[in-house]
Amino acid sequence: MVATQNSSLRVLVDKWMGAAGSQPVRVLRTQRSSSGRICRVCIEARSSSGPVVLFFFRHDDGTWHVFPPTSRRPAMNIGRRAA
Repeated sequence: MVATQNSSLRVLVDKWMGAAGSQPVRVLRTQRSSSGRICRVCIEARSSSGPVVLFFFRHDDGTWHVFPPTSRRPAMNIGRRAA
């Protein structure tokens, strides 16, 4: 799937909330990490069986997912120099 298709949080909320998505949805919390790298949004919708709450995470490529982005780890690389 192309990243631009998932870049809208609204589209992703509609996808994940399904039947609950027909009910009003409200944002319970937005949060950004101290580094500013991770953005989280907590969404709540009501369904006949009770509230449905999901967290959405914004990834570095601008897409939103229900799983957090992977942590960047230190890496070493050997580069070639032009002679």
